[in-house]
Amino acid sequence: MLGSYPVSAPSEDIAGEETHLLTRYAYLVKRVCSHLRSQVSAGFDLEDFEQVGLMGLLEAIRRYGEPDEAFEAFAFKRIRGAILDELRRQDWRPRSLRQAAHNLNHVRRTLYKELNRDPSDEELAQAAGVSVEEVRELAYANQAEEMQCLDDWLAKGGDTGSGGMDQLELQRTLAQALAQMPERQRLLIALYYQYDLNMKEIALTLGLTESRVCQLHKECLATLNQLLGND
Repeated sequence: MLGSYPVSAPSEDIAGEETHLLTRYAYLVKRVCSHLRSQVSAGFDLEDFEQVGLMGLLEAIRRYGEPDEAFEAFAFKRIRGAILDELRRQDWRPRSLRQAAHNLNHVRRTLYKELNRDPSDEELAQAAGVSVEEVRELAYANQAEEMQCLDDWLAKGGDTGSGGMDQLELQRTLAQALAQMPERQRLLIALYYQYDLNMKEIALTLGLTESRVCQLHKECLATLNQLLGND
């Protein structure tokens, strides 16, 4: 897999400095992988994608120069981009998985009408005839399309070399779109993208089930994508 990310052989001194920086910022790779689990569900091979992420981190180190306070945000984007490229190269979201996620949504809506509240993951699992873990995996898979749509927009918008927006314009456009969203949606987006919480951590913070947070996250992204003209 790493053959897709060739790197030139550095001198001994440069190699030593790069190794030091890779070790120092390796936690960013784990953070990105934790985030992207929300997009790929059961197909996510953590060890393989951490290796791809490290190649993204190495590219960030070589492109950026001496790290400063802005390096983490730059490296996070590069690492995420490297892993997303690898995910797109693989067929990581087959039709059967999308259909199963759609069926789970139908079960959730049915239970909501019967119970007059959001069902728990355990209730969803029993009604759908699957395990609780499968409920959560399907919930992750269900939000993938909206996440990819936003990721593609951000990548295009941030690439000034291909005619996209510069960073300031990109931030202004996002801020204007977020300002039009309901407060709860803005909170969830902030917890995920600004405070780097994963779905499980957001669920604990908001007192919701993990699968419910995934569903809400998909709704947030659908709204945001529509406001950004990505629909």
